[in-house]
Amino acid sequence: MALNKEIWISQIKEGFYPERSFLKKAENFTDLVDNDTLHFPSAGIDPKVLVNNSTYPIKIVGRDDEDNAIVLDKFETENTLVRRPDAIEYSYDKLDSVLKQHRSTLQTATARKAAHAFAPSKDTTDTPLVLTTGATARGRKRITFEDLLALKERFDDALIPLEDRYIILHPRHVTDLLLEDVKLFKELTDIKDGEPMKFAGFGCYQFPFMPTYKANAGSWEKVAYNDEQTEQFASVAFYAHEVMKADGEIYMYARYDDPEERGTIVGFDKRFIALPIRGKGVGAIISATA
Repeated sequence: MALNKEIWISQIKEGFYPERSFLKKAENFTDLVDNDTLHFPSAGIDPKVLVNNSTYPIKIVGRDDEDNAIVLDKFETENTLVRRPDAIEYSYDKLDSVLKQHRSTLQTATARKAAHAFAPSKDTTDTPLVLTTGATARGRKRITFEDLLALKERFDDALIPLEDRYIILHPRHVTDLLLEDVKLFKELTDIKDGEPMKFAGFGCYQFPFMPTYKANAGSWEKVAYNDEQTEQFASVAFYAHEVMKADGEIYMYARYDDPEERGTIVGFDKRFIALPIRGKGVGAIISATA
């Protein structure tokens, strides 16, 4: 008996962005996806506000919105051998066990790619980078609450709105802050009523697979995706309305009743992308070397 692909795919989609996922806060551009390609206009320059203006007619400034076409990334799971697919089809526990493995793998892979994409490539007014300044531990300087406040000030200087600021903390940075003040920080990564607790205006999430940076000629640059293992890890902050995510097709592959394996082999593809919208409203705190 063949597996009902629609059931499996709908289960993968269900709850793909849990409450504890920072991707819940990103703007959703899925409606702009066509054929696994994202089409969205690049926003023009923000209009100036005139105060007590006495000169008319008011100047007309053209806005050129260019269409951007971005092919969504493809994320593929390794195949799983499903014994006796007819039995699994009608056993929720067995079906859910297999689905959870694939859903969890896809959730982690897409979030990791998103965290890397949200991290600034370099330090600018609109994309601030801050270095940790705490005590030395294992060759790096720990993050401190003052470092979070320093990033807050950089966001303030860039005129990033106070509401809807979030930070994705590397687990070691969470440990650093707990060591500095357990009472103050122990609940900040808890989710209450769908919203993380805040410190210095940032809602705090935790995620283990964060981007890294390396020093280059007196400045810091982001290490390419998948090459992060040996450099200085970072926690990444973003303004929710300056980052986006978009979902494309989820496709299920299946080889039914394989005579050698005595079962059915399944695997999934998911199309997804996450990016800063205008290259502003994102920042990072980098673990400085001791």
